[in-house]
Amino acid sequence: MVKFTRVEERFLQDNEIAKLATVGPDLIPHVVPVCYVYTAGTFWVATDYETRKFRNLKRNRGIALLVDVGAYSNHGILIQGRAEFIEKGQAFSKIYRVFFKRFDWVRAEPWKEGEAPFLRIKPLRKVSWGM
Repeated sequence: MVKFTRVEERFLQDNEIAKLATVGPDLIPHVVPVCYVYTAGTFWVATDYETRKFRNLKRNRGIALLVDVGAYSNHGILIQGRAEFIEKGQAFSKIYRVFFKRFDWVRAEPWKEGEAPFLRIKPLRKVSWGM
């Protein structure tokens, strides 16, 4: 289990945009910007069933998440880990409420269980700089 320092935790909680990388069946990386929520050592990302990241993660649950800010990315954390899909149940409802409260785009286009999953990302490794 990866442990984040107090400074890293604050940095992760103060930001909400990251770059998420998956690997496709052709072994070429796919990188997209995402909104995330960080709680208790776990990262959460909403996705759709029709996305390339979803299809890639169905084949390979390995994932990288980069949270960086500043000119030339002078502050950041790179997280590598494993993703799992949360599509219903208490975990879905709990994180959905957090996303609903935090992000305007969720309130503008709400969804229900089974319509779009969340990714629960468990960090296995991390590298940070500028902290």
